Order: sequence, then structure tokens, then C-alpha cells
Amino acid sequence: MSELQQQDFRQLNGVALAYMGDAAYEVFIRRHLIEQGYTKPTKLHHQATMYVSAKAQAGLIALMEADDFLTEEETYYFKRGRNAKSYTHAKNTSVMTYRISTGFEAVFGYLTLSDQDDRLAEVAHWCIEQVEAGRLPNEK
Repeated sequence: MSELQQQDFRQLNGVALAYMGDAAYEVFIRRHLIEQGYTKPTKLHHQATMYVSAKAQAGLIALMEADDFLTEEETYYFKRGRNAKSYTHAKNTSVMTYRISTGFEAVFGYLTLSDQDDRLAEVAHWCIEQVEAGRLPNEK
């Protein structure tokens, strides 16, 4: 990545990073579910929600913090996403949960746009493992 390109992505706001990160994380989840043998759209959607809902993403961030999983720079981008002014609102969740999930997605956006493919895959697979191990707090 050129210095100019790197400077440009660093100037993106947290919501733009989250927009990119949402797509990147979703691809990992969809691929994982298809590899697990899910093929029917309704079942795929239902299973994907366990990984990609705002509540799941907020739970994953809590685990990342507890496990000291994120790097300093990833934490910086999480906070940029979490604190970004969003013009959309939360559906079926609290504003705080929605903001935390935006921060989660911003981390994925940062890793994608900075071409850190190995780390991106590591974080995505770690998230999948946490969900499948039942480590997320109960959603209420």
C-alpha cells in the first residue's frame, strides 16, 4: 500500500471503517457457515445472526478486552468506531451495544484497508471459535 493510500484510510471516520469491516467480517462468517454445510438461505441467515448481530459483536469485544486480544492500534480503531457519530440508529438493541458493534466492525475495516490479511483472518477465526465455544454472554 502506498503512503498516500495508507494516509487516506487513516483519515476515514469510524463509520466508514465500520462499513468496510461489516462486509469483511460477513464474508468470513458466510464462508464458515457454508463450509459447515448450511445451504438454505433461512438457515444461513439464522446461523449468521449468532455471529454478526450487534449483541454478538459487543460480546466479542468484551471477550477481546478480557483476553487482551487486540493490539494497541486495533483498540484505537475500535474506539474510533465506537465513538463515531452515526446517523443510523440501533434496531432491537441499545444505543451503547450498537456503538460497541460499530467499533468492532471498525477494527475489521482497519485490518482490511491496511492489508493485514493474516491478522484479519486470525481475528475472524478467533471470533468464530468464541461463538462456537459458547463464550458469549447470554443475549437478553
